[in-house]
Amino acid sequence: MDRSVATATTPTSSSSNDWVTPVHLRRNQRGRVSAVQGVSLLEMLLVVALIAIAAMIAAMVLTGGLAGMQLRSSSKEIAAQLRYTRSQAIATGVPQVFVIQPVSHRWQAANERRGEVPKSLRIDFVGTRQAQVGPGEGGILFFPDGASTGGRVQLSAKRAAWNVDVAWLTGEVRLARAEPR
Repeated sequence: MDRSVATATTPTSSSSNDWVTPVHLRRNQRGRVSAVQGVSLLEMLLVVALIAIAAMIAAMVLTGGLAGMQLRSSSKEIAAQLRYTRSQAIATGVPQVFVIQPVSHRWQAANERRGEVPKSLRIDFVGTRQAQVGPGEGGILFFPDGASTGGRVQLSAKRAAWNVDVAWLTGEVRLARAEPR
């Protein structure tokens, strides 16, 4: 007795059975199975590394290189310490002084906060004689009402400069680009 069983299948889509074929093997237009061409991990890492290098070079060009980054970060640091000194004068009710030493590239803020400015930067200070702490030092005195003696600290490197200005009446600290002296 011959027992043959006939099976019928109903196609669920008009496409071929590519979904059954493993991912790394696909049928081409002629119906033959071929290997899929892809990107290796090494190639992907190489592209990512090249993009990172290009981004670093672009950042260096746009910010003026290492000296430009030092200039901007040092200017922001001095502005922040001037604001801190002003806030301490207001909070404690005691006058506070910010001292800058252009020759030794050092500064001192309220509560014995100290710091240095990179030697590659030039420091120019303009302020009142009354707030001058000693020879070769400049000072900006902040009063408990927020006012100050005022002054300007200019940091410069090559062809770029930043001014940190302190208004005498309000004690407001402003940071702005400037022309180097």
